Amino acid sequence: MLPDLAPWRCSRDFRLLWCAGAVTVFGSSLSFVALPLQLKELTGSTLAVGALGAVELVPLIVFGLYGGALADSFDRRRLVLWTEAALGLVSVLLLLNSLLPHPVVWPLYAAAAATSALTGLQRPALDAIVPRIVPHEQLAAAAALNALRWQIGAIAGPALAGGLLALAGLRWAYAIDAVTFVLSVLLALKLAPSPASHDAEKPSLRGIAEGARYAWSRKELLGTYAIDVLAMLFAFPLAIFPFLADDLDAPWALGLMYAALPAGSLLVSLTSGWTSRIHRQGRAIALAAASWGLAMAAAGQLRNVWLVLLLLTVAGACDMVSGIFRSAMWNQTIPDELRGRLAGIELLSYSAGPQLGQVRIGGMAALTSVRASVSWGGLLCFAGVGLLALGLPKLMAYDARTDEHARRMRERRAAVAGPPDGEGARGVEGAGPAAQTPNADPATA
Repeated sequence: MLPDLAPWRCSRDFRLLWCAGAVTVFGSSLSFVALPLQLKELTGSTLAVGALGAVELVPLIVFGLYGGALADSFDRRRLVLWTEAALGLVSVLLLLNSLLPHPVVWPLYAAAAATSALTGLQRPALDAIVPRIVPHEQLAAAAALNALRWQIGAIAGPALAGGLLALAGLRWAYAIDAVTFVLSVLLALKLAPSPASHDAEKPSLRGIAEGARYAWSRKELLGTYAIDVLAMLFAFPLAIFPFLADDLDAPWALGLMYAALPAGSLLVSLTSGWTSRIHRQGRAIALAAASWGLAMAAAGQLRNVWLVLLLLTVAGACDMVSGIFRSAMWNQTIPDELRGRLAGIELLSYSAGPQLGQVRIGGMAALTSVRASVSWGGLLCFAGVGLLALGLPKLMAYDARTDEHARRMRERRAAVAGPPDGEGARGVEGAGPAAQTPNADPATA
């Protein structure tokens, strides 16, 4: 039941990137809380704060697709380094704005858009690096460890931010965030190069379309994207948590509601050793998403706040199970030369869904009631997952031991793997001579 630490032990670059990512997530969580708070203080408008989501969505979509093409055409390590440095610069600009006698509003929106664009450029490269440095059979374990890193930062960062903002002010949150980017860049500099395949094409619309055609040809992959979007669209209730807490006569529980989902995810990550022994990952994804929907449906019906918190925690655990197996399927079956572009498509599936879900649940709550919007959304999620399971037999039949794409990837990795060097690293399929040296690259997202 304990987390499988094999990727941590086997790959030096996985350890480096895991630590760099942990530092970054922690620092970014401070700005995640500070930015909307500063906007609220400057404008006093809920509409102005809510507009941050719209400002962030479009750059994430556009640059996520382009970032996927870049990740297949350039050295992925270099792409991660440059975007990480640029993200640090954004934090510095936020710090400088906060030091002005009268801080300006528009740099806050500019920073949100820039952060979203840089994340879109960086995330596919991070995702595409993982299969190069982690042995094929350890990819599910690597996904669980990466999720654990994010969960720790997502819980600890905002918790510290609340006290820091109250005691020291916004400028300290931005300053600490900027320092964490310096540390993460120093760690990432130690990573081995991750060059593109020797015959990689320059990023283009044609290349992005090629990735989309490949995704369309893989119905089991389409199923993972569709299930994730559907679950977030119908059963993602964060936007109305303040109203749900009031409806339950428990405004004191608002913070616990926000913490319940990541807490459930954390529980799964801390007990994720079993995930490496699950091979029918498509069925596991569908079952976890359906359970997420049922948990949300039940949470919308109950009036006991403690039972609601318990169900939100269960839902967070189900979401983590789905996420681990989605990541494992993607990393075990997608060819390295397409991994970046497919990572860009994945980025859209798990970023657009929550944004649209906020609109859906808020609109339905306005038309019906808060608890009805939660409950009906969960039921719609459950029904939708059932229909997808019936309509996508390839997803339900997927078995990592026998799937032709997974088998082909295992064979390719075995063909290019060099002799062990004590670190358990692997060569890079399709890459040039420099990429086929031992101890190739980093991990995560």
